[in-house]
Amino acid sequence: MSGSRLSGLIPSNIFNISTLEILDLSTNNLSGYLPSSIGDQLPNIKRMVLGGNKLTGIIPNSIANASKLVILDLPHNSFTGYIPDTLGNLELLRELNFVSNNLTSKSAMMPSFFASLMKCKNLIRLWIASNPLNVILPANNIGNMSNLESIWAWNCKIMGNVPKKEIGNIPSSIGSLQSLLSLSLANNRFEGHIPQSFGSLISLEFLDLSWNNLSGAIPKSMEQLLYLKYLNLSSNKLEGEIPKGGSFANFTAQSFMWNKALCGAPRFQASPCPSARQRSREKMVLVLKYVLPIIASIVLIILILVSMLTRCQRRHMRIPNEDNLVLVRAPKRFSYQELLQATNGFSECNLLGMGSFSSVYKGILSDGFIFAIKVFDMELEGSSKSFDIECKVMRNLRHRNLIKVIGSCSNPDFKALVFDYMPNGNLEKWLHNVHDCCLDILQRMNIMIDVASALEYLHHGYLIPVVHCDVKPSNVLLDEDMVAHLGDYGIAKLLSKQESMAQTETLATIGYIAPEYGSEGMVSIKGDVYSYGIMLLETFTGRKPTDKLFIGEMNFKHWVNKSLHCEVVFEVMDANILRKEDEHFVFKECCIKSILELAIFMLRGVTRRQSQYERCHNYTQEDQI
Repeated sequence: MSGSRLSGLIPSNIFNISTLEILDLSTNNLSGYLPSSIGDQLPNIKRMVLGGNKLTGIIPNSIANASKLVILDLPHNSFTGYIPDTLGNLELLRELNFVSNNLTSKSAMMPSFFASLMKCKNLIRLWIASNPLNVILPANNIGNMSNLESIWAWNCKIMGNVPKKEIGNIPSSIGSLQSLLSLSLANNRFEGHIPQSFGSLISLEFLDLSWNNLSGAIPKSMEQLLYLKYLNLSSNKLEGEIPKGGSFANFTAQSFMWNKALCGAPRFQASPCPSARQRSREKMVLVLKYVLPIIASIVLIILILVSMLTRCQRRHMRIPNEDNLVLVRAPKRFSYQELLQATNGFSECNLLGMGSFSSVYKGILSDGFIFAIKVFDMELEGSSKSFDIECKVMRNLRHRNLIKVIGSCSNPDFKALVFDYMPNGNLEKWLHNVHDCCLDILQRMNIMIDVASALEYLHHGYLIPVVHCDVKPSNVLLDEDMVAHLGDYGIAKLLSKQESMAQTETLATIGYIAPEYGSEGMVSIKGDVYSYGIMLLETFTGRKPTDKLFIGEMNFKHWVNKSLHCEVVFEVMDANILRKEDEHFVFKECCIKSILELAIFMLRGVTRRQSQYERCHNYTQEDQI
């Protein structure tokens, strides 16, 4: 009764014919639902062909009880709900066609209907195209359907699934389907490379992988597909040379349009491939443009940190008494009225941020000069002391990567410091998506170099050592050129002559304190080094040390260290700075790995109480090896 212009509901008594073997009502205008017990009511059905109607509702699970079913053909309807995960009971099933419905899967990570279909050893046709499945294609299941001749799975929101960090790739196990004649995975979410194993699909005649995010080169092994008549790889991110041999001799530019950087013969309308000499020159340009700046940045960070660590051992250096310090230049004195007017009465719209003892406002003088004002809350215990400490520390410090004090205002009821205004805010906001844009790898490296340079000056470049005590991203401020400036010295400590450690009642921020110093209120240069190491991890992973992920023994350091040992560094990197489809991915991943290893080295060095000099010596030896 196919194509008979039938309309209305399917008569219910049809589903009561227990001896019925063939039900073909395709290409009509029928509507309604399938009975929930359809598989029990039609135990002898062999062919159920209901495509091209207006049927709705779910596909009943009981359909799997029709154990003699060979063809299940339900395309071009409006079925919804999950694809039954009991279809594997249909051991005689040869053709499954659910094309153009609204079917989904129970679980994206483990689509159970795929696992169930593995039992259908006789299945030769799997057509599930144009359904919003939104699933990950299981690597093992699809490769075990050895009798498959045709897979239609375009426009299904499918992703690949290969262990660990290759999620998104087309499973290489598809290459074991040597009976496969046609394969369409177009308009899905596949990433990564086309598997080399596709060269083993010796019977393949039709292949469509268009409209995905595939990258890399077209496998040379696909030249072995001698029976391939149709190929569509358009609208991807493929690059490199288009193969010439085998069936590729018969394809045209239509097969390769809208890709990233394919090259090949003129008939492909692609750029000519560079010669060996040109490729060598391009590699050299790549090294000069991308690799050398990154390596230079890493080396500079290491040199600064090694300098910081080794100078700690100079026990006999002459350190003048704190009383002998000379004031370099007195900051400008501002009146309370000037600051009140510049901030529009300390309006909330000018509030830049708040700390433990103070609030920071943006101020504009009558001549248009913009600055930042740190106002101390005099009602809080410790605020006055914090103001005095910061004045004491900042009045003599001079370094391009330290926040610059340009003035102050002090009376019994009001105390404030005036700083250069930093229009790009603080590092914490950039790392944790407050801004629309994100920092790239080189920007993050340069910022961390700036902070390391500031700490090196505080610890060893000043007349007496200064311990910041609160190194964290929110205290790293960025000027208009994205140059970093370390600020907020409200709990800083000036170490006296011959003093390498001191005690304080005010502890730094949780997550950034070295365990051995934070619990007892001890401050030391080593504590700043530890905080810097934590901030280095945060800058390149995008995770805070207080993230909910870090519970019990699994702290920030252990999490990153584990990824380094297991060679899965990409999994812990900030997704905003590195993606698998990025140009020069391997170079960038290697550089970030080196930075994370450096951070772990710093954290390990502080907590082990090992000699600073010995740690530096061992690290440089390991690096040379």
